[in-house]
Amino acid sequence: MLWPLSTRHKRLFRLTSARWQRRAIFLLGGIGVGATAVALAQLADLAQHAFSLLLAKSRYAVLAVTPFGFVLSTYLTIRLFPNAQGSGIPQAIAARHLTDQSARESLVSIRIAIGKVILTLFGLLCGGSVGREGPTVQVGASLMFALGRVSPRRQPGLILAGAAAGVAAAFNTPLAGIVFGIEEMSRAFETRTSSLIIAAVIAAGLTSLALAGNYAYFGSSAMSLARGTDWLAVPLCGVAGGLAGGLFSRIVIAMARGFNNPLGRAIKGHPLWFAFACGLAVAICGLVSGDKIYGTGYEQVKTALEHSSPLPQDFGVLKLLATTFAAISGIPGGIFSPSLAVGAGIGSNIASFFHDAPLGAIMLLGMVSYFAGVVQAPITAFVIVTEMTDNHGMVVPLMAAALIAHTTSRMICEEGIYHALAKGFVERATRPPDAKAPPAAN
Repeated sequence: MLWPLSTRHKRLFRLTSARWQRRAIFLLGGIGVGATAVALAQLADLAQHAFSLLLAKSRYAVLAVTPFGFVLSTYLTIRLFPNAQGSGIPQAIAARHLTDQSARESLVSIRIAIGKVILTLFGLLCGGSVGREGPTVQVGASLMFALGRVSPRRQPGLILAGAAAGVAAAFNTPLAGIVFGIEEMSRAFETRTSSLIIAAVIAAGLTSLALAGNYAYFGSSAMSLARGTDWLAVPLCGVAGGLAGGLFSRIVIAMARGFNNPLGRAIKGHPLWFAFACGLAVAICGLVSGDKIYGTGYEQVKTALEHSSPLPQDFGVLKLLATTFAAISGIPGGIFSPSLAVGAGIGSNIASFFHDAPLGAIMLLGMVSYFAGVVQAPITAFVIVTEMTDNHGMVVPLMAAALIAHTTSRMICEEGIYHALAKGFVERATRPPDAKAPPAAN
């Protein structure tokens, strides 16, 4: 004979069921994010390969393809996929701070995720100096948000988990994904959801490993600073990377907020013409560089690290300019990989002053310094570079360079680029309908 369940047992059953439901959402979401990250990575490689075939036919074709590609990408973003512009990380951060469901959905949704993937690939196909890792964060947050409709109270944690899983799967850096979620996405350690976030990162990481295999993003490296004088490169890279990263962030933030002058109003009133001008500028940078600065910059940096060969002297500057123009143009695309490429160029230049020092080690210092200067998240910066190169012998100098770069960057730009841009999305989402709209955040 079956006895009816008591009220206490019913309550316990509901709590247990809800707890396992939440765990299943995080795990299934992590698997989905991992699979999407691998697919986006492979498609991004194909897009860049297709663009290289165009360059092989005629390198001057970029004077038409890149500007008009930027125009079309900006047009589609404005008309079909609003809030898909830029890297996507500010949108994920903003969505965590919002409480209104419709406002969150305007920043992270399946529709935006689809548009983000398509237009990021299109940007790479046109030669834009953009990355796929930032978009993977917004896509991951969007997938988790969609799954989280059955558990609305957990949505901030789900968005955080999706973003962290996106970083982990995009770079095959699980530890960096967790650190990114704590330091950059939430800027706090959330005890209640920490285990679920780690579970999502593990699920995404295992999915990435199953589909793409185990690899270090920039290959394994055993380079280190051998002599005492080599350590002088640490403060040099830290200051140079911090200055350049802070300048980049300040420009992008200022352009996103707009200027109250005729030029600022012209840019806001004619976004397609502005996108054309930015695309043309990227094409010119590419031609001057000898076709070296298009796309993510991954191949150039990986080759330089593997063969201990210096990058061209103008690579860092031209890659910085091309990434700046792409970032302010309004097209979807990230700044993760391009920032690491800029930093590698800075490190390569500084290495010319240290003839007997290992080139690769100083390039790593430049990478972590510039990236820390841009995002102002020093822990994430040195963890991600360490994991991407599988080089634990450089942990201490990378930590020092990241902290110096972070301090230097704050002298130029008071706030990291992602959180500064996120404020614009929050303000727009919470603004009364009849209020005057400020300039769109990038």
